[in-house]
Amino acid sequence: MTTLITGASSGIGWELAKQFAAGGDDVVLVARSEEKLQKLAVEIRETHRVSATVIRSDFAETDGVDRLCERLRSDEIQIDTLVNNAGFGALGRFAELPVDRQTDMLMVNVVALTRLTRLLLPAMLATGKGGILNVGSIAAYQAGPNMSVYYASKAYVLSFTEGLREELAGTGLHVTCLEPGPTETGFGDDSGMGKLDMFSSAAMSAEDVAAAGYRGYRKNDDVVIPGWKDRLMVTSAGFLPRIATRKLVAKMQSVSHAS
Repeated sequence: MTTLITGASSGIGWELAKQFAAGGDDVVLVARSEEKLQKLAVEIRETHRVSATVIRSDFAETDGVDRLCERLRSDEIQIDTLVNNAGFGALGRFAELPVDRQTDMLMVNVVALTRLTRLLLPAMLATGKGGILNVGSIAAYQAGPNMSVYYASKAYVLSFTEGLREELAGTGLHVTCLEPGPTETGFGDDSGMGKLDMFSSAAMSAEDVAAAGYRGYRKNDDVVIPGWKDRLMVTSAGFLPRIATRKLVAKMQSVSHAS
C-alpha cells in the first residue's frame, strides 16, 4: 500500500505521514518545502523501513496538482490512500485581507483537494482498496467572522467528504474526514490565530490529532473529531441558533484581540 500525504512538511501532515509509515505503508510526501520533506523522509526510512518519496508541489499554482500527478505517472507510483491535509487560514476582515492570499486559500483548501481526489480516485476504484482521508476543521460547523473564507472552505471539505463517502459505499474504499480544533502546529502563527485565547488554551498536539485521525480512517469512521473539548464545541454549536454561533465566533476571533 502507498499513501500520499499533502502538506506533509509540518504539523498534522508530518505526524500523519509517520502514522501511515508505522502501519507499513510506503509514503509519498508532498509540500512546498522540499528540505523539510527530505528530513522527514530520512526519518521514516530509518525508523519504519518503508519507501518515502519526496515531491515538491505548490497547490496555490494552477497546475500544481496536474504536475504532481504527472510525476506520479512518470515514476509509476500507484496511490492507494490519499491524505488531503494541505491547507492554511488567515485571520482578518474579508475586505482587508489581501485578495491573492484569500484566492490562494481556496485554491489549496478546496480546488486542489477536489482536483487531486478526482484524478487519483479512478485507480483506487479499480483496485478496491485504500481510500481518502480529508483533513478539515471544527470550523466547518459554523460561520467564522474574521476568517470567513477559511471557515467556508472547511465547510466544503466536510460536505464533500460526506457526499463522496455515500457515493463510494460498497466499493471497499474508506472515506473519512478528520476535524481537529486548535492544534499545536505552525498554523496558529501562519494564520494569526496563535495570539487568540481559544488557540492557546485548548490546543491539542499534532501527534495526538494525527493518531486519532489514523485510527478513525483505519476503522472507516465517517468523521473524526479528536479531543473532548473539540467534540463539546461542535455539540454545543449544534444546539445554538446560527446567528448566536457566528456572533460568538466573531467575539472570540476579534481582530483587535489578535493585534
